[in-house]
Amino acid sequence: MTQRLTQEQLSQIVTEVEGLQLRREAELDQQQVREILQELNLPPELLDEALIQLNRRQALEVQQRRNRWITSGVVAVVVIVIASTIFFMQQQNSTLSRVSTQQDRIMTQDNGGDLKTISRQTNPEVLYRVTLKDSPLGKKLALSCNWIDPNGQIVKQNNYQTREINTSVWDTQCRYTINPAATVGNWKVQMFLEGRQISDATFEVK
Repeated sequence: MTQRLTQEQLSQIVTEVEGLQLRREAELDQQQVREILQELNLPPELLDEALIQLNRRQALEVQQRRNRWITSGVVAVVVIVIASTIFFMQQQNSTLSRVSTQQDRIMTQDNGGDLKTISRQTNPEVLYRVTLKDSPLGKKLALSCNWIDPNGQIVKQNNYQTREINTSVWDTQCRYTINPAATVGNWKVQMFLEGRQISDATFEVK
């Protein structure tokens, strides 16, 4: 079956054939090139070697262009990865910066109220219960507590990670067992989120 062509296809074929003809007419065979070299007082016997060098140079240029494209692609991927990482970290920091304390209190196992005085003898284990707000859902928070005696010395540090948070209002706590021989006076406890202090409380140890 003979393929039928539209007028547009025919015009495109004519343009293509004309281009091929012009390129063919512009090309020189090796004999013509040798004659030109002789006219320029250049040794025609070096033509073959010159063609090899020319082909090598063209191949090298093609390879260099390909390498530049590859390098550009790798650089673009690296830039995208870095930008994505920075964006993720900024989003993460922004999310954590919104977390704050809604309520905090000092308590013991026997008394869940907000205690101001703790007995070393009868209630040595102290709990610091903190209610967080704007907690990031689906995340785990890295929290820490410093227990500071009346002399300003950190006598205990708690470092822990919460469970996966499933509500924006989240209760957490850290604890410290006071030594019966601990210094009496006003103590302080501080809670930190990723190194940022989010709450503190004072209580008296007797």
